[in-house]
Amino acid sequence: MANMYKSLKVESKTDNLRLIENAIDEVTGKIGITQDNYGKIMVATLEAVNNAIKHGNKEIAEKLVDVVIEFTDNELKITVTDQGEGFDPEQIPDPTLPANIEALSGRGVFLMTKLSYEISFNEKGNMVTMTFKEVTA
Repeated sequence: MANMYKSLKVESKTDNLRLIENAIDEVTGKIGITQDNYGKIMVATLEAVNNAIKHGNKEIAEKLVDVVIEFTDNELKITVTDQGEGFDPEQIPDPTLPANIEALSGRGVFLMTKLSYEISFNEKGNMVTMTFKEVTA
C-alpha cells in the first residue's frame, strides 16, 4: 500500500474527538488495519487528543490541536500537538503504583505508552508522536 498522510486541526472542544475518530476510521479503513491494532490506535490517539484539549489547551476553543497521521512501510505514526505550555512526561506519576491507583491523572500517558510500539515527546512537552508497527495483516 502506498504511503498515506492526513492532517487535521481541531478546536479544543471534546466534541471534536468525533472528527479524530472519523479520520482514524478513514485511514485505517483504507490501509486495511488489523482489528487488534485498530483498537490500540483509536484508544491511544483519542487519549492523546483528549489530553491536548484538556491539559494542553485548557479547553480554550481558539487553541488548536494538530493531528497528523502518516502511514509508511506498514508503520502508522500519529503526532498530536497542542498550543499549551507543555509538560515533563518524566514527572507523571506511575498510575500502577498503589499510592496512585485512585489518582485520575497520569493514566492517559501510561495507556498511550502501553498501546503504542514507541512514544516520544518533544522537548517542550506539547507534542507527542506515537508509532504503531506491523499494523496491517
